[in-house]
Amino acid sequence: MKLDPTLQDQLAALVADEGLELLATEVAGSGPKTILRLIVDGPDGVGLDQCASVSRQASAMLDVGDPIGHTYTLEVSSPGLDRKLYSREDYMRFAGRRVNVRMEPTYREHRTVTGDIQQVRDDVVRVLDDSGRELELPFDQIFEARLEVDWNVIMKEGKARP
Repeated sequence: MKLDPTLQDQLAALVADEGLELLATEVAGSGPKTILRLIVDGPDGVGLDQCASVSRQASAMLDVGDPIGHTYTLEVSSPGLDRKLYSREDYMRFAGRRVNVRMEPTYREHRTVTGDIQQVRDDVVRVLDDSGRELELPFDQIFEARLEVDWNVIMKEGKARP
């Protein structure tokens, strides 16, 4: 289920007023177990207070618009460390970072690619895979891409803190 584009724009404006960007809206589940998820991010990440503020405001807006028509749960969250890449801009922003890309089932060459984003141009993302091959993956054939988390770096940074 997709949200009405007008409602999507209103939610994006509400999130922007908090100094954040609405990366995606996801509707999961069905019936009373439906979840409407707003995924938000900011230049310095997103904090719990910001998520709570967006949640309160979005809840009031959605109560008026009633986009789902039955009981649902609203979630507002950050994209997380292993964040999905939603747009070409995400791929460009994370150039040089390690990703795991799952291709559409109809894509004949590679089902899953893990490597470093090299470049984004036209309708492809260029990834240097673990075997040293540079692959051109068409955007319209990418099912899902996520950043790979380097726990060694995170653990070293955590130990360096006072």
